[in-house]
Amino acid sequence: MTERQRADGTPIRTCILSREGQPRDGLIRLALSPDGDVLPDVRAKAPGRGAWIGVTRAELDASGKQLRGALSRAFKTGEIAIPDDLGARIVAQLERAFLDRLGLEAKAGHVVIGGERIEKAGRMGKLHLLMHASDAGADGSRKLDQALRVGTDREGSGDTGFTLPLPRTILSLALGRENVVHVGLTDARAAGRVRDALDRLLHFIGPEPAA
Repeated sequence: MTERQRADGTPIRTCILSREGQPRDGLIRLALSPDGDVLPDVRAKAPGRGAWIGVTRAELDASGKQLRGALSRAFKTGEIAIPDDLGARIVAQLERAFLDRLGLEAKAGHVVIGGERIEKAGRMGKLHLLMHASDAGADGSRKLDQALRVGTDREGSGDTGFTLPLPRTILSLALGRENVVHVGLTDARAAGRVRDALDRLLHFIGPEPAA
C-alpha cells in the first residue's frame, strides 16, 4: 500500500479509533507479537503490520470493544490479546523515549542545568526550551520562567516553561547528575526534538496527570 503523505512529504497514518488522519510521528504505533499480544511500539521499529492510535490514555482505556474490533481489523486476525495495562505500558515507553532524547541532547552539549546557569541563559535569550520537574519549587520555577520571558522579549505574556510529569529523581537518573530540578535547551533544533518527544507524552497522558 502506498504511504499517504502531506504535500511536504510528512507521512500520514489513520488512528484506528478516531479514524482521523494525522502525521505519523505524532501517533503511537501498536504491534502484534508472535504470540498474539498487542504491544506498544512508540519508536515504530517492530516488524510486521502495525496499528496507529492518536487518542489519549483516558480515551484508550474507555474504548473497550471498539479497540478490540479496530485492532482485529488492523491486524486482520481475531487472535489477539490486549493487556489490561496497555495504557501504562505506552506511558512507560513514551517516558523512556523522552528521557533518551534528553540524554542524547545532553551528551551533545545542548542541555543546561542548575538554576543560576539556566537563569543566565534565559536572560541572554539562549533558552529555546525550559522544563521543570513535577516536584520543583514554585518560587524557583517562577524565577526561571521570568528569565525566559526577559530573554525572549515576552515580559508580561505569562509564558512559562513546561512542568514535566516526572520528578527530579527521574530527571537526575536520565542525565546522570544529582538533583536535576530544571532543564534548559540552548540549541533550537535540539529543543525541537525534545519538544516533539515531550508533546507525544503529554498528549497521551492528558492534562490531569501533567497538572
